[in-house]
Amino acid sequence: MKVVSISPRALARTAVVAAALAVPSLAAFAQSAPFAGMAGVWSGQGNISLDDGSKERIRCKATYAVSGDGNGLNQSLLCASDSYKFELKSNVKANGNTLTGQWSETTRNVSGELQGTSSAGKFNVNVSAPGFDAKLTLTTTGNKQAVSISSDGQFKGVNITLNRS
Repeated sequence: MKVVSISPRALARTAVVAAALAVPSLAAFAQSAPFAGMAGVWSGQGNISLDDGSKERIRCKATYAVSGDGNGLNQSLLCASDSYKFELKSNVKANGNTLTGQWSETTRNVSGELQGTSSAGKFNVNVSAPGFDAKLTLTTTGNKQAVSISSDGQFKGVNITLNRS
C-alpha cells in the first residue's frame, strides 16, 4: 500500500474548493425549502390598529411545525391586546417560491384559502374568505421575524416583532 502525503497548503485549497462547490447547493436548498429553519416557538409584541382608529399594544406567540423537506408549514399565531384577540392557524405548502394553503381564524370561526410567494426569508401572502381579504408579510432573519397584517375587517393592521424562544 502506498501512503499519500498531502501538504497543509494543498489540504487548505481542497477545503476552499469543496466549500465553494457546496455554497450553490445550499442556496438551491434554501430556495427549494423556504420554511427550513423556522420550526419552533416564537414570541413578541407589536401594535394593532382597530377599525375605530384606536391603536393598542399586542402580545403574540407563534408556533411553527415544518415538514422534513422544508416545503410544508403548520402555523399557529395567537395574539391578544387589552380588547382584541385573534388566533390564526394555517397549513402552507411551497412549490418553488409559490405558496398555497388553507387558514382559519378560530376565535371568529372564519376560514379560507391563502396564496403567495416566498423569496430569501420573506413571505408575501394573500388570505381570503367570503367577505374577507387580508395581506400578510412575514420576514425571517435568523431568530427574528417581522410580521405585518393588513385587512379591511375589525382591525386595519397589525405589526409584530417575534423572537425565537
